[in-house]
Amino acid sequence: MKSQQSSVHSFDAIWQMVKTLPITAAEVIRGKQAAIRSSKWLRHPLRPLTWPASSASWIQNELEQTLASVRASGVQPASMRSSQLDPYSVEELELVREIMEQTQQHNQSNLTRTAAYLACYEAYPELHWALLAHLVSRNGGYNMTDLKSDLLQNVLKSQDNKQVYLLLERCNALIFQDAYPQLMLYMKSREKGRSYFHLLSEFHVSAFMSPFWEQFWLERNSEILTVGLIINEQNYIENRVIRNPYYQHHVMATLSFRSHELAGLNHIIIPLGVDQELVGLTMNHFNKLHERIEFGKALYALLFGYSQVLERATAFSKEIPHEGSRSEYWPKYYTSLYGQKREDPLLTAALSNKEVLSRDNKIYSPTLYKAWYDMPYEKITREDWLTHTPHTDTLGHLNLPRRPRIFDVSYRHRFALWKLGIVHDLSEIRNTNKNL
Repeated sequence: MKSQQSSVHSFDAIWQMVKTLPITAAEVIRGKQAAIRSSKWLRHPLRPLTWPASSASWIQNELEQTLASVRASGVQPASMRSSQLDPYSVEELELVREIMEQTQQHNQSNLTRTAAYLACYEAYPELHWALLAHLVSRNGGYNMTDLKSDLLQNVLKSQDNKQVYLLLERCNALIFQDAYPQLMLYMKSREKGRSYFHLLSEFHVSAFMSPFWEQFWLERNSEILTVGLIINEQNYIENRVIRNPYYQHHVMATLSFRSHELAGLNHIIIPLGVDQELVGLTMNHFNKLHERIEFGKALYALLFGYSQVLERATAFSKEIPHEGSRSEYWPKYYTSLYGQKREDPLLTAALSNKEVLSRDNKIYSPTLYKAWYDMPYEKITREDWLTHTPHTDTLGHLNLPRRPRIFDVSYRHRFALWKLGIVHDLSEIRNTNKNL
């Protein structure tokens, strides 16, 4: 009798899922058409993206000379710079101490980092990378809390979830550790009316960034600086995290990590308002350095290449504090309320044909503080990545990013939820049958 009840329950539930396939297929087609129309509308008006060829050429020549010196001497670039400096003044030593303290303070969690990036952009809007970093860091927080959401909680092992969280957290923390002192040096230089970029080596910043900041201080070309920072930060985490044998074996090979890619939750989304359009791009191969750099450049061109996108994304960032729950941008689908039991434990049918989920059927997406506690991480290696990377690979990315043309991902993001809903529902059916 128990076996018969189990079979009937499984058949009914699976049949309900199968019935959603035609509806979902039609939704996918309509979604692609809607994405084309919406992207076309959002593309206007364009924002200018400038790329002074002479400035880029000067930076490239400076970097080639640095690399030639490294090959000839075998000395780390940062050490070469430090050995050429006069003793620091009391003011400079105090500035270094202050920036180190502030970096440590704001590097506490994904939430504090994300807020610090936005504060930098609000103070000095020419720091385009700071707003880009704020939005990418928001997505990092969403990916962290996904691991404890309704969609993945019943599918993945808790240990796998923790390992993926550690990878996301370490990437987020490492990039902040490297980039925030650079932003602070610029802000302090603006406050004092003089350049402090000779102090970059005190924060173990790669020699790669020195000519970018020198040029930016003189010309304020945001595009070249942003591309430089994108190249730098992705190289910075390449050997420290992406190629680290521990993370490759214990994280990137796990079902938790692959579930994000298979389900499409590897979208980097830019909300244009609460329950409004989502624009963004999809990261297909997180483990490939070249693709991460080009992806970052395209995302930058999307954010700063279209006026509507920039204005609405900035307004959303300022108005909605980042807490890590996807209910921040899509409360029509998500809730951050803990323990709110869904009326229907199966998600597929609800996600296939409804633009808004009822209050009793929303997906639980916790805030970061509810999902995870702050975790200390091991010491950061201080070698300069520039000494391990062929200059042709590095300098080949030094060009103007192209604006993507189709970038409204609202329907694609919703379809990703439906795909992950199938995995969730099959797991729910299996768990229910075990208890019958």
